Amino acid sequence: MHHRILISGASIAGTTTAWWLGRFGYEVTVVERAPEFRDGGQNVDVRGVGREVLRRMGLEQTALDRGTGEKGTAWIDSDGEVAAQFVTDDLEGDGPTAEMEILRGDLARLLYDAAREHVDFRFGDTIQQVDDADDGATVTFASGRTATYDLVIVAEGVGSHTRELVFEGENDPRWMDLMIAYFTIPRVADDDQMWRWYNATEGRSISLRPDTHGTTRANLTIQQPANGEQDWDPDRQKAYMRDRFADAGWQASRVLSGMEATDDFYFDVLRQVRMKRWSKGHVVLTGDAAWCATPLAGIGTTLAVVGAYVLAGELQRADDVSSALAAYEAAMRPMVAEAQAVPKIGPRMMNPHSRLGIHLLHGVLNIASQPLIRDIATKSFAREPTSPDLDRYAALSASFDQEGA
Repeated sequence: MHHRILISGASIAGTTTAWWLGRFGYEVTVVERAPEFRDGGQNVDVRGVGREVLRRMGLEQTALDRGTGEKGTAWIDSDGEVAAQFVTDDLEGDGPTAEMEILRGDLARLLYDAAREHVDFRFGDTIQQVDDADDGATVTFASGRTATYDLVIVAEGVGSHTRELVFEGENDPRWMDLMIAYFTIPRVADDDQMWRWYNATEGRSISLRPDTHGTTRANLTIQQPANGEQDWDPDRQKAYMRDRFADAGWQASRVLSGMEATDDFYFDVLRQVRMKRWSKGHVVLTGDAAWCATPLAGIGTTLAVVGAYVLAGELQRADDVSSALAAYEAAMRPMVAEAQAVPKIGPRMMNPHSRLGIHLLHGVLNIASQPLIRDIATKSFAREPTSPDLDRYAALSASFDQEGA
């Protein structure tokens, strides 16, 4: 099998795949639409088998060292007091806050810096056309360049443009009835190291989370069916959130003021990507482009790094592209299916619409956080789906020198 590979998207999935394939000796190019590498972003966590992949890359401890310092999760009531909390140090295993909590941009930067020694990154360009043939896929880029690759790996986001080019109309999204705006605001003296979660009526919530950059990561959430809001321009999305949260209470005014001044506003209406197949000819999907489970699943980043490792491992093990892609899909499908089995009632329960509903939620969480039962309750936050057998790739992982990774 030839070894010329294009990866579209300098995402966590894309950079992890590039790291492994570069170490395996493939000629790898990563193309990214953004004009330069994108730092920033909100909290992500890596759990269980995902940490094992980072460990095999020699990056686990560095990722821990670059963590946000978040110490747990606290639900805040209408008086600004803690109604319930889970402190990570008191738990057996990961709870709502995992041991490895890190900003998306910090983890992506770590992977990018480790990968680019063996990988060619090209920013400010994107795929415009893919022509698949028996001997490979010829790609036309927005820049006007053309090139032929033995495999094109699409590691873009939930709204992947290249996925729609190649697999037109095949995505059957599952909408989760939740919209979220993410952005960074200035830190104030009262901000602590807890993830603070405040519920308001009408399915609204405000979250504030710590980082290590002297700022605070905020998000505004509304539980309601989607109505095309993801396609609005940012100014309209901000105006909508400003109107909806004006009377929300707690720190709404501070958060809304910060939203107006932020330079990293991101808005999304949560939906899962549901694809009957992840590959077609010499093109394969991975990460959110293949299976976005949404943040509600709690293991999106874990899926990204595991999927990247499995894809690279199967390409290295197989004699041809088609058998490698079939093995990759067979290995990852069970984990993805379990991760996507989030009941749609979950967002409604965690974002009540009435004061009574909020009171009941806080009561249940307070009981669940008590010492006698909190470790049992924690398992509901930390349950990891069935994962692929990573031992299939252990010998491959040991076949190159990871020193200095």
